[in-house]
Amino acid sequence: MTQTTQDPAGTPAADPQRGPGGRVVLGENQYGKAEVRLVRIDRETPRHRVTDYTVTSQLRGDLAAAHLEGDNSHVVATDTQKNTVFGFARDGVGSPESFAMRLAGHFTSSFDWITGGRWEVKAHTWERIPSTLTSNVTDGTHDHAFVKGGTETRTTVVQREGEEVFVVSGLEDLAVLKSTGSEFHGYPKDRYTTLPETTDRILATSVTARWRYATEGAGVTGGIDFDAVFADVRRILLESFADKHSLALQQTLHHMGEQVLRAHPEIAEIRFSMPNLHHFLVDLAPFGLDNPGEVFYAADRPYGLIEAEVRREDATPEPRAWATVAGFC
Repeated sequence: MTQTTQDPAGTPAADPQRGPGGRVVLGENQYGKAEVRLVRIDRETPRHRVTDYTVTSQLRGDLAAAHLEGDNSHVVATDTQKNTVFGFARDGVGSPESFAMRLAGHFTSSFDWITGGRWEVKAHTWERIPSTLTSNVTDGTHDHAFVKGGTETRTTVVQREGEEVFVVSGLEDLAVLKSTGSEFHGYPKDRYTTLPETTDRILATSVTARWRYATEGAGVTGGIDFDAVFADVRRILLESFADKHSLALQQTLHHMGEQVLRAHPEIAEIRFSMPNLHHFLVDLAPFGLDNPGEVFYAADRPYGLIEAEVRREDATPEPRAWATVAGFC
């Protein structure tokens, strides 16, 4: 029941939180430090290793007083969260999943009023520079010189609510292309249809994929080697994209997801967002030239956008794991 107060004259005072549309209350909330840029150099041996992460830490819990009263007694400063990221990195980083879970365990155990949160890690790729020289070179690559990788990024979102931990890992901007082995025909046509059917086309996309681990409680690691799983899932995605003779990007997407789930029982579901990056054959006839499927115009927009989830039929849905993942995946 809503409490009312009285003014000195004994007349009930207006509830300052109640307006024409009813009482105004604070809803779900979280806060933290976004996109902390962390680079760690492992120097245990002369052959160094670079780890390049972008880390976001966001806390949830008993934080209403900060919003309603300006009381910061429960506000773990975002600067403190940033410094914790750097402090933890001093002892080593490990996989994005394990690092995010370390942060989750720290904040929920160190501050009684912090009951959960969201920790996102994006891993950026650095590759060793190939070299034909011999100084500081091992197996044809330099021991401590690196070149930035492509656009692909490894991703992880860890969310914790009390003792429950949810891990959604994946990758984004994985650009792939097949120069043949793809068709598209048999679709409905109306007065606005101009796209010709084809039995041989370029199939290109930039894969965003995220998969949810079937985990239980705070002991989420359960012996999972997250680095090894990521590497194998990436391999499967690439191999299945290349291998499948495609009648539609939808068919290829489902095949990729199916192969991942068949190989990894620790994954409950996988979601994809895959633009169909169109390549149009250029008409060279005005120049007196033929074009036997060799010269194309790559259109960056508009583009078809194919999105779907592939899951195990008996997997229990867990919307909390996806609650703060933007877009379809």
